Amino acid sequence: MLAPALPDLRWNADGLVPAVVQDHATGAVLMLAYLNAESWALTRSTGLATFWSRSRGALWQKGESSGHVLRVEEIRIDCDADTVLLRCTPHGPTCHTGRTACFFQRLDGAPDDGVPVVTALDRLEATIAARRAATAERSYTRSLLDGGAPKLAAKLAEEAGELGAELAAGDRARVVSEAADVVFHLAVALASRDVALAEVWAELARREGVSGHAEKAARQT
Repeated sequence: MLAPALPDLRWNADGLVPAVVQDHATGAVLMLAYLNAESWALTRSTGLATFWSRSRGALWQKGESSGHVLRVEEIRIDCDADTVLLRCTPHGPTCHTGRTACFFQRLDGAPDDGVPVVTALDRLEATIAARRAATAERSYTRSLLDGGAPKLAAKLAEEAGELGAELAAGDRARVVSEAADVVFHLAVALASRDVALAEVWAELARREGVSGHAEKAARQT
C-alpha cells in the first residue's frame, strides 16, 4: 500500500489542509480540495482520494456516487507540511461539471476542455488541433494531415533516419533539432488518428516497473 513514512501535517485553525490533485500520467492539475485528519487517514489506507467537504460538513470520497474515483499513486507534502499533493489516476472526469479537470475557466475567455496545459508537448498538441482547421496552403501541419497515412509514415521514417544519422556522428545541437522534428511529426501522426498524447502517457504509466523484454513478450502472445 502507500508508504506510511510521512511528516506530521500542520493543520490550519479549522483542522484542515488543502490537497492539490494532479494526474499521475499527464501532470495536469485536476482539482483542489481539503483534508481533515479522518479523510487523510482514509486516503492513505484505502488508496482512494477522500476529502472533507467544507460546505456539507462531511467526509466525501471522490467518485463515491459517480464512480469517477481518484486512485492515489503517490503522496507528496510541501516544505511547510501544510499542503498535500495527491498524484492520482482518475477514473473518468474529475470535475462535477463533467470536464476532465476543474480549472476550465480562463481569464482570457478562450474555450477550454478543463485540462490545463502542462508541457511543451501539450501546447504542441493544442497547436496541431488548431491547424486542422486551417488551409493546407497556409499550414504545413494541415498539408501533412491532408496527405494521409502514407505521407505521414514517409515523413516519420525520413525524420527518424535523419535523427539516427545525427546520433551516430552529429553534434549535440543537431541531435536536439532532429529529435524535435521526430516528436513534431509523431504528434501530427497521432492527431491524424485522433489519438491524444494523454493516451500515450497512460500507456507508458501502465508499463512502469515492467521489464521491456516482458512487455514485448506479452504483446506477442
